[in-house]
Formats: sequence, C-alpha cells, structure tokens
Amino acid sequence: MFAIATEQQQYKTYILSDQNAQSRLEIVPERGGIVTRWSLHNQEILYMDAERFANPQMSIRGGIPILFPICGNLPDNLYTIDGKQYTLKQHGFARDLPWEVTEQSTQDLVSLTLVLNSNNQTYAVYPFDFQLAFTYQLKGNTLTIQQRYTNRSAEPMPFSVGLHPYFYTADKTQVEFDIPASQYLDQISKETHDFSGGFDFNREEIDVAFTSIRRQSTSATDTGQQVKISLTYDDLYSTLVFWTVKGKDYYCLEPWSAPRNALNTGEQLQRLEPGASCEASVQLQVTFF
Repeated sequence: MFAIATEQQQYKTYILSDQNAQSRLEIVPERGGIVTRWSLHNQEILYMDAERFANPQMSIRGGIPILFPICGNLPDNLYTIDGKQYTLKQHGFARDLPWEVTEQSTQDLVSLTLVLNSNNQTYAVYPFDFQLAFTYQLKGNTLTIQQRYTNRSAEPMPFSVGLHPYFYTADKTQVEFDIPASQYLDQISKETHDFSGGFDFNREEIDVAFTSIRRQSTSATDTGQQVKISLTYDDLYSTLVFWTVKGKDYYCLEPWSAPRNALNTGEQLQRLEPGASCEASVQLQVTFF
C-alpha cells in the first residue's frame, strides 16, 4: 500500500511510504526540496545533522541536498558571463530555496513532484530564466529521482547539477566501495592519485573527485550495517565525488554532471538551448544481507 502524508515539524514535511515494504521517505519542499530521511525496515539509510537542519542560516549536512546551478565551489565564489561578474556560493542556491509541490501520486508507486522556478533572488546571482522539476519515486527498496531542467531564457543556459546524499554508517572502516575509476583528484591538495578501492579514514577530511568513470553506477557495502547501497545515474552525470569528515557517521557518494568550477572552465558544462529541456535520473537501491 502506497501513501502520502504531511506532518508539521519545523517545516511542513511530506512522508511517502510503501507500507508493504516498510519503506518511508521524508521530504521538506520549503528547505531546498530536500529528502531528509529514508528508512527501510526501521533502519536509517541517510544521515542527518538535526542541529544544522534546525538553523536556516547553516547549510544542511544530511539527507540528499540538490546542487544547482553549480557543484562544488568557484574560486572566490565568482564567475563571468558576457563580461559581467557574478557571485555564487558553493553548490549554488537550489538547496536553500523553497520548492513547490505540484504533483502527488500513489498509483503503482508513491511519488511527489517539486518545482523550483527562477525568481528575483536567483536572477541576482544567475541571470537565467529556468524551471527545475524533481520527482521523487519510492517503491520497495528503490528511490528514483527523476529530473527535468528547462531553459526559459532567450539565450543558452550553462549549468551543472548534482546530488549530495549523506549515507549513515556506524563505522566507515566497515564499508567497501565499488567506484568505477582508477584515479581521483584530491580537491584539497589538488593532486591526482591512483585509486585501488579504499580510503584513509584517519584523515580529518576526504574530498576527492573521480572524473573518468567507466560506468554509470557505483555502490557501497557496509558489512557492519549489513546493507549495500547502489547508485545508478544517467550519462548526464560525468563525475563522482566522495566526501566525509573524521568523527562523523556519514559518507557521501555524489553524482555530479560536471566538476568544480565548470561555470568558468566549461569542462563537462551543460548548455541548454533557449526553450529546451533535458531530463535525467538517479536511482538509489538498498539491499540488506
């Protein structure tokens, strides 16, 4: 049985459930259209820093934030278009702005569609007219995030997009990663290293980008939690980022459409023609063993 309920917490929260599968998803449109929680059989899949979430002045660490129109940061938070300089903070603005619920369905699965339209606040930092539509679809052990990006401007619209899921783990050293790449760029040291499948979790912070991925899927197997999380993503997504901080019970495996600073370098940057739309999908699947 599929159902959608709402609950007034700090923000109005939409609760999507597949009751037969004991799968439950929570979404907060008002706070960046973010997925804040996903549980299966009463086991938490995602991490959430409740204290940061409660403070609207702080960026959220947890759930599945949406990154648009950039992923990562820009040097000095600056970029230039048509000779004019703009300021855009790390990961863009989509994760901070309120989204609008436009569609709900409990037919064959449970889904919720959210929309973000350009407005005076976005024009000040990103001079394009756009619409984003994200549809969260839950069925059994699978969450599918369907996306549509529409350029309503009179000129081509450059952008990159990403998802920033925070996966819960009690012990990162018990997690085995299958990442389809042999090298990564350390985004802190700016050095490139060979990758053999593991990370040094004694480091204070790990922030690495895999830009030459061999396939459109990745996974993490947590032997401590006895759960495997698999991600598959469309060809739009060219980069995988792994990020975590020492002493925190999460790791992030993030599909990005372009690496950092693409708005300045043009590397893997999407350019949507006037009036055009493009669609993409990311799927997360959880398997217990």
